[in-house]
Amino acid sequence: MRIIIVGGGVIGLGIGWKLSRLGYQVALYERNQVGRGASWAAAGMLSPLAEAHTQEAELLRLGLESSNRYPEWVRELQEESQIDIDYRRKGTLMVALDRDDRADLQHHFEMQKSFDLPVDWLTGNQARTLEPALSPRVVAAIHCPSDLQVNGRLMTTALTVAFQKAGGKLFEQTPVTKINIKDQQVTGIHIDSEFVPAELVIVAAGAWLSQVKGLPKSYQYLIRPVKGQILGLQMDTEPIISHVIYAPDAYLVPRSNGSLVVGATVEEQGFDTHLTAGGVFELLRGAWEALPGIYEFPIVDTFASLRPASRDNAPILGLTPVDGLILAAGHFRKGILLTPVTCDEIAQLVLTGIVSEVIKPFNISRFETLNLS
Repeated sequence: MRIIIVGGGVIGLGIGWKLSRLGYQVALYERNQVGRGASWAAAGMLSPLAEAHTQEAELLRLGLESSNRYPEWVRELQEESQIDIDYRRKGTLMVALDRDDRADLQHHFEMQKSFDLPVDWLTGNQARTLEPALSPRVVAAIHCPSDLQVNGRLMTTALTVAFQKAGGKLFEQTPVTKINIKDQQVTGIHIDSEFVPAELVIVAAGAWLSQVKGLPKSYQYLIRPVKGQILGLQMDTEPIISHVIYAPDAYLVPRSNGSLVVGATVEEQGFDTHLTAGGVFELLRGAWEALPGIYEFPIVDTFASLRPASRDNAPILGLTPVDGLILAAGHFRKGILLTPVTCDEIAQLVLTGIVSEVIKPFNISRFETLNLS
């Protein structure tokens, strides 16, 4: 079977790697350079506990399942690529800086406990025992000890290497002009005037799904771009923190190379990717309030990218009404977290033709008010 993947972020690369290992002929087409979109900007925290929400029970289960798969995913990926992706098991601290923050955090903690999640409530002093550099203003915290993190850029590089080592064909700077669909059946893709036949096309185009021509018109309403600005600071010789810190107005992610990622804005600005003074200011303010020691750290990186958000902010995974067309899109702020479960389950779907119970709730059919034919 000839398989084409449209989109070269961690999702497209990961699916391509898994399918190539199973012996399929896989060609991946990326409009720019692989992994230089949302995957490159991702801070890499794997925080299903910290990011749990009352209305997202199914998404929480998916995130926990993916988190459970991460150790084996990392082992295989690092073994095959020979690249260390900075997988860390340090946990997350969610901190409150005043009475109102504390009330919000207490409500969040009660919701987490209602899901029976392994989290702990800490006083400000207890939080500073874990992370002495936290601000004296921190009055309370939630400790999520089983949350994880990776370096998204290193993971992107490792997936690129592993995919090609497994026999996958990679085409960068090669936008797909059109997906060819005839009588509700995929027949291949067009690259400019060239037709490339395929029995199966997997669209993992992220925020650009709406720009992929040839899909049913209603698909352009499924995914919207959500802009995120992110900063990279350089810590001193000794890292200032070891946990991921969720502050009220920023998150801070330490990496083994001494960098400190500060993110991220959430902006409905279409396809605009400009950094703004206001966005950078708010990130730095939010980070400094929780961690005053960043004040003199140099800024070594700035980036803005587009997260792919679906109509309900959950991913769209699996089969579509078009025979031979699979979607793996709309991961929004959880793309890195959901990479193992997405790639494993899509590969198994291709292999067996069976939609697993794990991804069934995330099928495109849930948007039944749209005409998806």
